[in-house]
Amino acid sequence: MAGGLWGTGFYWGRLAMNVMSVEHMVLYRFLFASLGMLPLVIANRSRFHLTRAETWTLLISAAFGIPIQFLLQFHGLALTTVSHASLMVGAMPVLLAAAAALFAGEHLDWVGWLALAGSTCGAALIVLGGTRGPATHGQPSLPGDVLVVASLVTALAWILLSKKLMQTHSPPVVTSYSILAGTAMLAILIVGPWLLSPVIAPITHRKFNPPPFAHLPASVWAALAISGLLCTATTTLLWNWGIHHVPASRAGVFLNIEPALGSWLGVQLLGEHLGPYAWVGGGLILVAAVILTTRHDQAGSIAEPAIILE
Repeated sequence: MAGGLWGTGFYWGRLAMNVMSVEHMVLYRFLFASLGMLPLVIANRSRFHLTRAETWTLLISAAFGIPIQFLLQFHGLALTTVSHASLMVGAMPVLLAAAAALFAGEHLDWVGWLALAGSTCGAALIVLGGTRGPATHGQPSLPGDVLVVASLVTALAWILLSKKLMQTHSPPVVTSYSILAGTAMLAILIVGPWLLSPVIAPITHRKFNPPPFAHLPASVWAALAISGLLCTATTTLLWNWGIHHVPASRAGVFLNIEPALGSWLGVQLLGEHLGPYAWVGGGLILVAAVILTTRHDQAGSIAEPAIILE
């Protein structure tokens, strides 16, 4: 269920972005996600105590994981297609394994590095399938694909920093507090300039629009609520519950539902087209992810998928 819901995130985001800006769509998504996480925060507020260093770690990881990552990712989506963006997200398990090996002292043998190379080649092929000129509606573009890849790099920073906190605190609670902190940062970045526009507009010579509200159709509110409550809040809780009840080797395979379903939705429901480069590149990414998440390393252990999506 978690993998399936994650796979629809780009689709719902694209529907909302038809009538609002990227910034406002991301803000509304995480406002809904915060509503979903609020009961968890309230229930654990007396048991979640952070040191000063842990507080800074939480805030930095939340900044990378929510405002920076999602603004980059959905600005990229605005310039490319759901299919392209979804396929490149399939490289995330392999990128994380490489980052963990380089920065967290975890082990990655030659097969893992080979999977990383294949996944990187796959992402490069998808990017090469985009147009080099200005983006047109329904067509992939090089700037959009590059922004999606950049968002994956910032997501790695979020994951590795969150991992430190989850060594001593509950993963769902760390995630819920990160979502609340990141949403507050989004609100400051997006709503703050509008509230201060009488002061800063004469200086910047830029008009700051308020978040749209009254004129939004019900279908857009539904897309925003689904992306926030289901694709963000519910999926996190489902994943964290599921990872404790199935073997890690089985759970890791479900990560590949996200790029597979996301690209399928783009083709079937949005009328997008995947060229030969994208098909080959997507295949390389998915094969590399399956290899990495289903095999034991030399020590006989498997990287915990719970770390991958926190």
